[in-house]
Amino acid sequence: MRPTKPQSFAGDDKVMQTRTLKSDALLLVAAFIWGTTFVAQRKGMDHIGPMTYIVLRFPLGAATLVPLILWRRKGVTRGPRCTRRFLLWGGALAGLALFGGTTFQQLGLQYTTAGKAGFVTSLYVVLVPLMGLALGHRSGRSLWIGVCLTVAGLYLLSVTESFTIARGDLLVLIGAFFWAIHVLVIGYLAQRGDSLRIACVQFVVCATLALPFALATEKISLSAIREAAIPVLYGGVLSAGVAFTLQVVCQRTSPPAHAAIIMSLETVFAALAGGLVLGERLGLRALVGCALMLTGLMVVQLPPLLGRRPNSREEAGHGAEAGEAPPYHDPLG
Repeated sequence: MRPTKPQSFAGDDKVMQTRTLKSDALLLVAAFIWGTTFVAQRKGMDHIGPMTYIVLRFPLGAATLVPLILWRRKGVTRGPRCTRRFLLWGGALAGLALFGGTTFQQLGLQYTTAGKAGFVTSLYVVLVPLMGLALGHRSGRSLWIGVCLTVAGLYLLSVTESFTIARGDLLVLIGAFFWAIHVLVIGYLAQRGDSLRIACVQFVVCATLALPFALATEKISLSAIREAAIPVLYGGVLSAGVAFTLQVVCQRTSPPAHAAIIMSLETVFAALAGGLVLGERLGLRALVGCALMLTGLMVVQLPPLLGRRPNSREEAGHGAEAGEAPPYHDPLG
């Protein structure tokens, strides 16, 4: 009896490729939003203080997520279940890390360009596996090559000839450490609870923490808030709300390596938007630094890009972790 030929799954493969292509395209939209949000953050501070911007921005992000959370609750598509206690303490912990990252980033943007802030913030991609070493994770050769490239790039981008780092870049760099902590926290929480509900809580916590600082140190007026309305809406609704939702939805069908590299383009969009909208220009030294940093970020993601199996627990988790972070970068830009 002749052996049966394996069935062809060409149709299924085509469907998967189409889904991946759509997810990658939407992730590119998210990266564009996050990158251009650096410009919105700078423009917003033409009218309101950095802490006021945070207070206004993140409740808008939380409000944007509410309809999707309610939609999931109706059973259309349910997220992982978690207790109210887990949701509250997890959201509070993530909100604290988010507050640190976005506060130092917002303060730094007063003294540096949107493009430089985007590249310095992106260092969280390298800091995540470095912090993982403290948790007992091992690292591959690609991590250390990436670290060397990004440090060299940071030196060219931010350190002056007198061996001092620019004030704004230093503040954004401190923020990058908080963004890395935020990635690790979200990576832990997202495996145990609904990431959308956790994000909603963390946005509220972040705004609540910023409120007393805004009231104590900044002058707040309705006229100034009206002038800053468009940058605040962009940072709140599009960056914290829409882009984060795109990320959560698309990463279910987009390979981690795709997601990590696409989201790294946030830095490029930040530099392009800073040049086009704000007229920011980078010199040759800074451009070389940006190129080295972007190369370093790519090298850190080299193992999944080459398609080989990770040789350590840290490498196995890093691709997904890097893709999960906003703010935000952000990381929620």
